[in-house]
Amino acid sequence: MPIIRGFFCFFILLIQGVNGYAQQLDETPPPSYIKSVEFKAYDQPFQFPVVGPNDRFYLSFDDLTTEATDYYYRISYFNHDWSPSTLFKNEFIQGMDNLRIDRFSSSFNTLQPYTHYHLDLPNENTRFLVPGNYMLEIYNGMDQLVFSRRFVRTSGEAVVTAGVFRARDLNFYQTHQSVQFSVTPTGVPFRNPENLIKIVVLQNDQWHTAVTDLKPQYNNGRTLEYRYDEAARFEGGNEYLFFDTKDIRVTSPNVSFVRLGDRYESFLFTDPIRNNYPYSYGPDINGDFQIRTLQGTQDPAVEADYSWVHFSLSAPYELSEGTIHVVGKFNDYLPSDENQLQYNASLEGYEVALLLKQGFYNYRYVIQAGGQTDHHAISGNHAQTENRYLVLVYYRNFGQLHDALIGVGTASSFEVFN
Repeated sequence: MPIIRGFFCFFILLIQGVNGYAQQLDETPPPSYIKSVEFKAYDQPFQFPVVGPNDRFYLSFDDLTTEATDYYYRISYFNHDWSPSTLFKNEFIQGMDNLRIDRFSSSFNTLQPYTHYHLDLPNENTRFLVPGNYMLEIYNGMDQLVFSRRFVRTSGEAVVTAGVFRARDLNFYQTHQSVQFSVTPTGVPFRNPENLIKIVVLQNDQWHTAVTDLKPQYNNGRTLEYRYDEAARFEGGNEYLFFDTKDIRVTSPNVSFVRLGDRYESFLFTDPIRNNYPYSYGPDINGDFQIRTLQGTQDPAVEADYSWVHFSLSAPYELSEGTIHVVGKFNDYLPSDENQLQYNASLEGYEVALLLKQGFYNYRYVIQAGGQTDHHAISGNHAQTENRYLVLVYYRNFGQLHDALIGVGTASSFEVFN
């Protein structure tokens, strides 16, 4: 059996080598009838589960078709760079997956009917055996992939201490932030850390801007030190814009007026292009969103209604750089036809309406051109911006066939160092 297992792993690695080992897997966005995808740990406020061995987390979403649809979940395991792992399913899962999500309920007293689905993990049927990168995939009854979400599980075998610094290069001093950190094992020292330790640094849980391939610069006893400036540098960006529709019937600080038709419509105040504005602090939740309502018994799962939220961006003329989109964690920061703004010459601005569930939302405007997305051309770019950083430390020890996530460090640029 060990010989067969070893030959199979060698065969898989050979195929991956031929096709390009780092074939990273991205999340699959949901279709337009799936809304309000929440994926978070119970004891964490953010929408990206970073869980320990005993932590519980959940996935919830709404199906606006109002038909009783069966959804099933599957779980896959990946290397640190989201390339396919050679582990068999029974090596990273205890129990089984491909099971039906059996917790669902219909909306109550809402203009927009929907079915709310909820999945808790781990559960009596599915438990996780190894730390590392996981993908949760949701399938419909016809075995078609509907959408997927990443999550990571850590063993806590390393302590990661991180801080955010202003860039030392004066060309980037006003616009960028550098993340410096150290990694200390809680047990035996690392073996061959230059080759066996893999680092991923995330800004606001966004993988499209991840910094990778950092090597330790020196050892401080048992501690590995990463004191990079350029290699671990991020654009600071700007604080997110926000609105709150927890009471869908009235205006709020960033909602200009409300109109009732077939559904409620919330018109936001027109936003300016901020790229030439000086930095101004405004509290945000780093692009995230929170579903909440003041209606009924205040159960947001089934009592929060949907409204058409009207976004508008002031522009005296139509920009020629590309298409403009409104993004946030609520649509996984992905530009699409649905969230693309159209220019209205009579209003001297761009506008779009999105159907969103009641709650508190962060958002920003981005430009997409030539398949590339510029997240700061409209919002501006400042080193003072408050951002949240995650430092993920992976270790593949000798004899292991997977990249174990052994430690996670967090840092906020709210306490940026010069």
